[in-house]
Amino acid sequence: MPDFTGVLTDERLREREFGILDRLTRLGIEQRHPDLAASRSLVGKFYFRPPSGESWCDVILRLRSVVDTISLHYSGQRVLIVAHQVVVLCLRYLIEKMDEKTVLGIDAEGDVANCSVTEYAFNSQSAGGCLSLLKYNFVAPLERDGAAVTFDPDSNVAAR
Repeated sequence: MPDFTGVLTDERLREREFGILDRLTRLGIEQRHPDLAASRSLVGKFYFRPPSGESWCDVILRLRSVVDTISLHYSGQRVLIVAHQVVVLCLRYLIEKMDEKTVLGIDAEGDVANCSVTEYAFNSQSAGGCLSLLKYNFVAPLERDGAAVTFDPDSNVAAR
């Protein structure tokens, strides 16, 4: 049996809260909540906060404290974070110091695959040292072992 000593659960790493739009595709939102669909179009995906939900900016705010906690308590150690789509992308936004357009462009290119790996390594060659992206959306170990990479056809139109 694996040793899970040191495994922590952190509520700040939960997926984005979609509020009343949870489980609705873009079409479902347009049909059930046309006013919210119009508001999202006006404000933009990055800043739109559905009722009882979160914007990408809200997720980024809570992830900033996660990154600070990791830096403070786990500096120099390997850290594994298990998360979903928006959290993965928002962590990339923070770690790679992206702007809104860049991270939304990555999101538009395709979904974060189930069980995919995003990997960073510490780069001591950069000024002050930083994390450098090694892999993103990496699924080769799954494919090598014969596991199907699943795809939800509605996921590209979901209200993320």
